[in-house]
Amino acid sequence: MAIAGSPSAAPQLHVLAVDDSLVDRKVIERLLKISSCKVTVVESGTRALQYLGLDGENDALGFDSVKVNLIMTDYSMPGMTGYELLKKIKQESSVFREIPVVIMSSENVLTRIDRCLEEGAEDFLLKPVKLADVRRLKDFIVKGKVKEGEKRSHKRIRSIDCSSPLSATCSPMSLPCDPSTSLLSPLSAKKARL
Repeated sequence: MAIAGSPSAAPQLHVLAVDDSLVDRKVIERLLKISSCKVTVVESGTRALQYLGLDGENDALGFDSVKVNLIMTDYSMPGMTGYELLKKIKQESSVFREIPVVIMSSENVLTRIDRCLEEGAEDFLLKPVKLADVRRLKDFIVKGKVKEGEKRSHKRIRSIDCSSPLSATCSPMSLPCDPSTSLLSPLSAKKARL
């Protein structure tokens, strides 16, 4: 049995959660804490950049004092969207570029999902985020399942499984299906119009 603080103890993951909604911040914070993660919550993309030391300020925290294993951000926020935050982290930061970023949204828009995944998002979750989503992400980070060479190949959306319409996850392997969204295949869309 590993003792906390011993070399064999599993390190606690530190997640930076970014959302302008107080309710959503509290929900994601609670889910992450239930999953034994250390959580830092901020209310905007600008605050996230300040926390990470990417805002250009001299007194901002640097990488030496900030160890983040995962960034979860809402897509739709005033000022700076989650997509813009993702771009800044992936394109402008050599230090944080390898940190997985997960985008969350209450809107199921295929073009948005695709754009985020192409820009380097690790996953795209539909709100409300569920405990199973958080546990899956934690397992992914802990196990480091994806090797760097394979990382981009799993980003493309290969198929849509309509057998689980209640799924809240928009990862490339399990997209939710809702007949009212643009996720219908051309054949099923044609049938729906008839």
